[in-house]
Amino acid sequence: MKKIFLLCAFLITILGHAQIFNPVKWSTSVEKLSDTEYKLISKATIEKGWHLYSQNVPENGPVPTSFIYDDANGQFKIIGNTTEEKGHTINDPVFEMEITFFEGSAVFEQKIAVSGDEKTINGFVEYMVCDDTRCLPPTEVDLIFNLEESSATATASTSEITKTDNNTSEGNTAKVPAKKSEKTLWGIFFIAFFSGFAALLTPCVFPMIPMTVSFFTKQSKNKAAGIKNAVIYGLSIIVIYVLLGILVSLIFGADALNALSTNVWFNIIFFLLLLVFAASFLGAFEIMLPNSWANKVDSQADRGGLIGIFFMALALAIVSFSCTGPIVGTLLVQAAAGGSQIGPIVGMLGFSFAIALPFALFAAFPGWLNSLPKSGGWLNTVKVVLGFLELALAFKFLSNADLVLQLHWLEREVFIAIWIAVFGALAFYLFGKIQLPHDSPITHISVGRLSLALITLSFTIYMIPGLWGAPLNLISAFPPPQHYSESPYGVGYTQLGSSNVPGGHHEEVPEGAHLMPPHNILAFVDYDKGLAYAKKVGKPVMLDFTGHACVNCRKMEQNVWVKPNILSILKNDVILISLYVDDKRKLEDDEIVDSKLKPGKQLKYIGQKWSELQTIKYKTNSQPFYVLMGHDEENLIEPVAYTPDADEYYNWLKAGISSFKK
Repeated sequence: MKKIFLLCAFLITILGHAQIFNPVKWSTSVEKLSDTEYKLISKATIEKGWHLYSQNVPENGPVPTSFIYDDANGQFKIIGNTTEEKGHTINDPVFEMEITFFEGSAVFEQKIAVSGDEKTINGFVEYMVCDDTRCLPPTEVDLIFNLEESSATATASTSEITKTDNNTSEGNTAKVPAKKSEKTLWGIFFIAFFSGFAALLTPCVFPMIPMTVSFFTKQSKNKAAGIKNAVIYGLSIIVIYVLLGILVSLIFGADALNALSTNVWFNIIFFLLLLVFAASFLGAFEIMLPNSWANKVDSQADRGGLIGIFFMALALAIVSFSCTGPIVGTLLVQAAAGGSQIGPIVGMLGFSFAIALPFALFAAFPGWLNSLPKSGGWLNTVKVVLGFLELALAFKFLSNADLVLQLHWLEREVFIAIWIAVFGALAFYLFGKIQLPHDSPITHISVGRLSLALITLSFTIYMIPGLWGAPLNLISAFPPPQHYSESPYGVGYTQLGSSNVPGGHHEEVPEGAHLMPPHNILAFVDYDKGLAYAKKVGKPVMLDFTGHACVNCRKMEQNVWVKPNILSILKNDVILISLYVDDKRKLEDDEIVDSKLKPGKQLKYIGQKWSELQTIKYKTNSQPFYVLMGHDEENLIEPVAYTPDADEYYNWLKAGISSFKK
């Protein structure tokens, strides 16, 4: 019985790792639009738990889905781009960008105009999918569209496509649950909510609270009526700002909003816009709406009743625009750039709710007004602090544009240096060492201001090590990634010395190897050279099947490999060979061979070579995938995939090394 149990456990382990996945099935149909125009429809049916990426993925992000239609004979013409249905858009924390993906199913459509007597259209789709723990190499599937079987509807007979190609040459990413899109909207709401409270503490809004509440309590016949009018006033504020969010959503539309986060010109415009907002808050000028607007709205407020209350709220929005405008503008920019069409609406709901809440509460409990601090110079200090924050945020958008264009003008070190300068200046301002145009004379520093100054100074000091490679986890979503650096090996690279290379006596990186930033792990990218070096120094080999765009691979490197006990093993006890299945570099002519998995096709790229090696030898095609092997190329221990538990991964490494020493 014990033997049977052990055999079952062994088989489960083998099957858990050695599995060829094929979670997407493709089908095609054709819709006839006219005598010469057709719509080619490709439908992906995706297994539960897996995600297919959109066609519209930012540069340096995951590998997008792409369609190629064979029009070499010139018998038909492509009309426009391949369209896709709306997917789930999330803010990916690893790639630091908005990414769209599909789950369950996805439909893609392409219009064509036929000029000859074509009966079938051939093409192929290249795509990739991921689940929570693994990613598959990009896959090519042939598509066949039968024009003779077209119908007037998109529900025409379909041709099931089951042929898959698991050895193309793109990268891997990780699936992010759809619930993250909901979390993103909640994040927008709470950021906007707290921004609304910040707006309350500005010179344009704060003095309006006691004035407005006193008006309602004095003009109303009784306390209940006063509370009712104040609540209506608050609801009117919410309606006004939410209408603004709806207007932005309608003007841009879903497609435009999805493009904002990666569109170069949008990011540059946002950068300039936030600079203007920052300058306004710092006292250079005031952004104001025309006085005629305020006068016309104020005249309507005298009408009384619900209409009069609504126009009173509108008057508040117009009069306070010089303080709230930059905050509202920034929120709309951030929410719109999030790619969700309802993002601006949610943002304005959170902002206006925070603005409206005090008016209703103080109307209900007018005695609380006595506890409010008096207006004064501290209100302008709040504006200035917001101005510095606007200035820092502006460079995030400029960084986005630089990343997309790959200009390397605003690399990680430069970005961090700018933030150090901005927040350092803010700290000096809070300490009273810098005076701006509208500041009141400072005779002493309050405890609150001193506390904020110390926090800002601490944050500034915290960022300084980032200039030399510290990860800066508190702000990881803002600076460019560590590899986008002035150093050719990424931020954190140090000149090679005897302690950087296993064995401690090699002065140069061996041929075929490099130092993997930011921890300078010696890694080979060539299988044969890495194995030869391992034999030379007498150490086991760790194969790392990975991808340049593999999210879970980066998570392992950033969260697990950095543990001191694991990092020590990777630097000193094994020879790491990283095989990138998405390596787009072409093989030398004498290295091009026929594929053993795809008869009639050749392996032309380095990534294809490593992907086929993994699939054939280890019966799996997902990354990350780790193998510990000896010099005879036999496994020292059962390979593992994504292992976020550092202790489990460490024990796996130790067991494999112990087996090698035996």
